[in-house]
Amino acid sequence: MKNRFLVLGLAILSLSSCRTALSVAKVSAEKNISLSKDLPEDAAFTKVIEPYKAELEGKMNTKISYTNVDLNKQGDNSNLGNLLADFTFEGADDWARKNGIPNGVDAAVINVGGIRSTIGKGDILTKHIYEVMPFENEVMIVKMKGSDLKGLFDYYLKTQKNNPVSRLYIETDNGMSVKELINGKEVDPAKTYYIATSDYLALGGDNMSFFGKGEMISTGIKLRDLFLEKFKANPEIVAPKDVRLLFKNKKNKTDG
Repeated sequence: MKNRFLVLGLAILSLSSCRTALSVAKVSAEKNISLSKDLPEDAAFTKVIEPYKAELEGKMNTKISYTNVDLNKQGDNSNLGNLLADFTFEGADDWARKNGIPNGVDAAVINVGGIRSTIGKGDILTKHIYEVMPFENEVMIVKMKGSDLKGLFDYYLKTQKNNPVSRLYIETDNGMSVKELINGKEVDPAKTYYIATSDYLALGGDNMSFFGKGEMISTGIKLRDLFLEKFKANPEIVAPKDVRLLFKNKKNKTDG
């Protein structure tokens, strides 16, 4: 409270130092109302929102898929991370082929920090996807020259961070790049590639500044909506087990 009065006092002093005199019409103190769990509920308000609350809870608790293993985001090749990277690739690839990019997208990159929860073995409910992806991020496609993709591989070489990928294979050893593959092939510097990602990363989030060399293409697809669609389309999830990031003799731990 003292700090609030101090800030108010400093503001008044700074204003009064101007050439135009400050005129205070009226200052009055108001009673503070403490918010706590002991406050009585507003019966009328509760009655109004109850039907909407029940409908929302019903939707959130709807089963949309099933997994016979825990889906987590730990390690350099987490099954949940790689699954969501694949979903991102598939959604972007489908959109691209319908919107003037005949060969679709080449790969996908997402950030492990954007995956905010894990999914335990058993039924997968709608609410689990909202917990995993609470943000309103959009799927973006970045058109890049093969020569500029070097920045992507250098990013993983430098950070050795477990940001999930799809259709990419990156191998390093003792701070040196060993393999840099896209769809199982080495990058052609003269070729144009299309990389699916989120708007957050496309704009340089998580220090992925290399995307700045490309051309951003907006799909209008929300990542969470895409993930919901993909889980619903797969009654039982088959978690990826392949290795996509291999950091040999990794010195730092950057698991999300």
